[in-house]
Amino acid sequence: MNRFSRLSKLSLIRNLHLLVADFLLIPAVIGISFLLRLNASDLGPYVSTILVFAILSAFAKPVVFFFFGLYRHYWRYASTNELISVVLATLAGTVVATLLMYFVTSLADFRPLPYAIPFLDWLLSTFLIGGIRLSVRLLANIKAELHGNYRPAGHPRSERHVLVMGAGDAGAMIVREMQSNPSLGFVPVGLLDDNRAKLGMVIHGVPVRGTREDISRLVWEEPIDEVIIAMPTAPGQAIRDVVTICQAAGVGCRTIPGICELISGQVSVTQVREVHIEDLLRRRPVRIEGNEAEGYLKDAVVLVTGAGGSIGSELCRQIACYHPSQLLLLGHGENSIYRILLDLRERFPHLAIQPLIADARDAERLREVFDRYRPEVVFHAAAHKHVPLMECNVAEAVVNNVCGTRCLLQAAEVLGTERFVLISTDKAVNPTCVMGATKRLSELLIQDAARRTGRVYAAVRFGNVLGSRGSVVPLFQRQIAAGGPVTVTHPKVRRYFMTISEAVQLVIQAGAIGQGGEIFVLDMGEPIGIVDLAVDLIRLCGLEPERDIKIAFTGLRPGEKLDEKLFADSEEPCPTCHDKILVARGGSIWNTERLARHLQELEALAKTGDDVRIRSKMQEISPEYQPVSMQMEAFRHAFVHIGDWEE
Repeated sequence: MNRFSRLSKLSLIRNLHLLVADFLLIPAVIGISFLLRLNASDLGPYVSTILVFAILSAFAKPVVFFFFGLYRHYWRYASTNELISVVLATLAGTVVATLLMYFVTSLADFRPLPYAIPFLDWLLSTFLIGGIRLSVRLLANIKAELHGNYRPAGHPRSERHVLVMGAGDAGAMIVREMQSNPSLGFVPVGLLDDNRAKLGMVIHGVPVRGTREDISRLVWEEPIDEVIIAMPTAPGQAIRDVVTICQAAGVGCRTIPGICELISGQVSVTQVREVHIEDLLRRRPVRIEGNEAEGYLKDAVVLVTGAGGSIGSELCRQIACYHPSQLLLLGHGENSIYRILLDLRERFPHLAIQPLIADARDAERLREVFDRYRPEVVFHAAAHKHVPLMECNVAEAVVNNVCGTRCLLQAAEVLGTERFVLISTDKAVNPTCVMGATKRLSELLIQDAARRTGRVYAAVRFGNVLGSRGSVVPLFQRQIAAGGPVTVTHPKVRRYFMTISEAVQLVIQAGAIGQGGEIFVLDMGEPIGIVDLAVDLIRLCGLEPERDIKIAFTGLRPGEKLDEKLFADSEEPCPTCHDKILVARGGSIWNTERLARHLQELEALAKTGDDVRIRSKMQEISPEYQPVSMQMEAFRHAFVHIGDWEE
């Protein structure tokens, strides 16, 4: 009872303005009722009656209203249930006040109430008391219409009792749609919110029953099938805490789409999805502010290599927002280029887009492309990136990642391309794998070209990109769906993670703030243990690690390290104009002629397929490359676990 008393007080304080309005309206309603029933000249004998009835009503009706919950409802989200509450509350209030009046009249010499007065009082009270409350909902609806909110039709589901975590706009919209579409099969039994000022409130007839700490209690007290997290602006830590509480309570957990979908008005119950690992980054997602990119992308001819890949395709979408004069999509896989082409034409019907099926290693084809379209900006995302696979295909890694970058740079230099951004990797820092070594050589090529031409040629180092093709998250999801085990190479393996959105922001900003020769790195916080990632994802699927899904350790794979670094020992991290973007200063600098000679020798070795000599030559060019000794058994191990490859 003490808890309920505290909640009621909080609710009453929140609606104090309605209580004051009622005290003013109730006597006015009494006066209006008498004026409607009697002529003004006939009111004289009823003055005492009017005053006593007004005073009794002013004190009795708010008490009745309180018990009917009129001071606990969140009127911004009022619905038919709240309207019924108003009608019943005003009827009960009129009955109580009338009975009190008849009792007082029997004790004192007052004119009795005309029979029509209670009826008029009830009608007017319902209209005015209800009207002032429902006007809050009306104003909210007008605001929603101005923002173009809509709710798409849903699909039938089996009935599930749910708690909604978050009593804000998103939570109210979710509850409302559950009620409006019973066929969806969701029954909201309560709202939760960490803002204690909302406790005890009622939204669309559903009470705010507690905070996140109350989830376990509520699940224990009654059958709850699921908790829906409606906190689109909450940081990952808050969502992770709620997920942990739900897991401990043995109840499933989902979340609604992000804030962009909420703003666009597309939040609905039909869009509730499983919690994604992107929601659980152990840091706030980085958002790089600034409009510098418009200065070099607007009205420019922009070429993206690897345009059909996960990073390349998102790059194309973001670049299109800056209105280039022409966007060139270059890729070797026709199907992936076709998919991004269709997507861009649908989203940007007025943008000039040119699909180009070409191999970045084909110098003649590249010269033809550059001569015909004259790109002013190039984003080079095409590369082989799978670490174990490249350990087994050393020559191919060199030809694609190093020779391909060299051919592209030569074409850009000859045709006068002013900006060139290479997508590199943290595996290029003190590399132990072939993929990392080839990316380090590509960085050297970029720095050399920038030094010779004075143009804005720069590189960007990524950590592991969540959601990209070949990344670890989709692999874990497939393994969990198959019943496990989830395979992790080593219990101490840690990686830096970033989202595709963060990666694309970094690439675009690098082209804007680069002066030439820089290697840009995004501040990705602390590295995350792959085991921790696996455990989180298993629990998000409503399962328990080791009990429901086993975690198996398979051993480090060819070329793999326990930890990655963002900067080499010879490099110094320096700030830029964006506090979340750093630049690597220092590192090895090659003489142009010597570098060209070594790369020609490397290219010749790649044609022979002699892996040992290729590795030796890469180590000669980049001494920080220290290849891990591999035996044939290790290679066979890589093939056995081919399904375990990650970016």
